[in-house]
Amino acid sequence: MRAGAASMAPMLIGVIPFGLVAGTTPAAVGMDVWDALGFSIILFAGASQLAAIDVLSRDGSALLAAVVAWTINLRMLLYSASLAPYLAHEPLRRRLMASYVMVDQNYAICVTRWREGKDDPKGRAWFFIGGGLLLWSAWQLATLAGSLLGSTLPEELPLDFAVPLVFLVLLIPAINSRPAAVAAVVGGGATVVGYEAGAGSLSIVCGAVSGIIAGTLAELALDKRGPAGPPAPLEDLS
Repeated sequence: MRAGAASMAPMLIGVIPFGLVAGTTPAAVGMDVWDALGFSIILFAGASQLAAIDVLSRDGSALLAAVVAWTINLRMLLYSASLAPYLAHEPLRRRLMASYVMVDQNYAICVTRWREGKDDPKGRAWFFIGGGLLLWSAWQLATLAGSLLGSTLPEELPLDFAVPLVFLVLLIPAINSRPAAVAAVVGGGATVVGYEAGAGSLSIVCGAVSGIIAGTLAELALDKRGPAGPPAPLEDLS
């Protein structure tokens, strides 16, 4: 758990500003501190929290806010599927604990490490939970600070700018092969096209599915070509 927390510590650079935004946004639409903390404790997902708060601030129903949050978090199904081979042997109670603290940063770092064969399989769940608890604690404190101090923070403070920077830090090391590059380009492009076409939050899911399909096809194409054979002898080139 200590090793997991240590590996996630650099991610706090982006998590804390994002948490401040998650705290200031409810206050800006008339919600109190307990509302902000409730969203952070129950959802623990920045984009989903902001989307649900936006729906409620526009007099939308609680059911609609929940559906919007669930839609944005559909990517967690993909995360769970890719983590299953590494954590399937764990007891259900431990897997449920890990699922609660599963966020983008925790998932990205852990799945990258485990694909490289790092960490003892018996300690992977605790590594994941340790990192997740650090992120969770920082998120709650940042939400509380944002809700209490939101009105005193200068409007020109670029808190939102830290969020995409964190995801770029997670993305770049993962693009270590041609299929990964194809998946990143196609998935990113599909997300942008979907968003501009009016798909809204569903554009994230469309991008994820498109990236998976493109990356899989690229990997199958490379496997079909097979490894390059040794160069032909010079006398055979005449």
